[in-house]
Amino acid sequence: MSEIHDDERRTDHPDTSSGALRRRSFIVAAGTSATGISGAAGATPSHESRDDTPDTRQHDESKRNHSIGRDGDPNLIAHRGFAGLYPENTVGAVDAAARGGQSAIAPSRGADMIEIDVVPTAENDVVVFHDSRLAGRDGGERGLTDTEGVVWETDTATVTNAEVLASGETVPRLRSVLEAIPPHVGVNVELKNPGSFDVAFAESLPQAELEERKQRWQPFVARVLDIVDDFHHEYLFSSFYEAALATTRDASDYAVAPLLWNSVQEGVEIARRYDSEAIHPPYHMIRGTPFYADQRYEDGAGWADIDLLAVAHEEGRDVNVFTLATWYQGEQLAAAGVDGLISDHADVLRFGATR
Repeated sequence: MSEIHDDERRTDHPDTSSGALRRRSFIVAAGTSATGISGAAGATPSHESRDDTPDTRQHDESKRNHSIGRDGDPNLIAHRGFAGLYPENTVGAVDAAARGGQSAIAPSRGADMIEIDVVPTAENDVVVFHDSRLAGRDGGERGLTDTEGVVWETDTATVTNAEVLASGETVPRLRSVLEAIPPHVGVNVELKNPGSFDVAFAESLPQAELEERKQRWQPFVARVLDIVDDFHHEYLFSSFYEAALATTRDASDYAVAPLLWNSVQEGVEIARRYDSEAIHPPYHMIRGTPFYADQRYEDGAGWADIDLLAVAHEEGRDVNVFTLATWYQGEQLAAAGVDGLISDHADVLRFGATR
């Protein structure tokens, strides 16, 4: 049995006491830009900028200040810690992704924000890992670690000893990853799975089903929130699962963002339902770019009915697109006006990718 920290013990429901909500309350950091710390796209300021008054979740327009990089370029968000450069979702990856200047012309480009994925182990510890299975990916196409098993059916010691892509790095706990990320770098926590294969991917849910699924997410989300509360980062919580976003909204004031897959309409509905600070579409959902509708587009998906970028900005939401691999994608999407580029590489802003 692995050591279980107090903040990682399973709870039946999120802590919604006034104290817990107070420490997660959102308040805009008026002096952020003056101090030279760029706000990551859509993220809420962390502890040092929070209110000490009893919580009232604030959804006014004051927090809708589309965050762009220091030189006018979109924020650079390191997908799994720049998975194209480093062993994804590891301490080594996030440490390397955070290094360098946060400027399109910096000799070494560091991330404005780092995106990580979280799942539970069989002992209810929170680890940073993307897939359901430790060794399988895309139907077993290639092994991600040297260890077999479903993550949430495997004990913590086995999971955290699993080597990622023969790199020498192992699957880390969430706490270890947050310790490795400097406070000035934002963190996009993707709620990947609460520990079940029975999840509703990228769906807008009817109320009765939503309430049922929230019960499944609540213990896991509570553990994640207890951990992130101990660190001084700006956070943005994203997920393909509506119930994960709903549960996060119920228990905290951290910024949220739905991840879209195929339906623009359902993504916009979910963003409105939770007054999300950001929305995360695949990059080919952005009109006016060479990539629009070139992947995963299905007849009847309704893309032509909604200009996602225009609607999101009109409603005060940042648009952070995933997942980039080339400078050309970065250049074209920056020109289109997106707020953040979720990228596997650090150099997608290197060649003229400014607004």
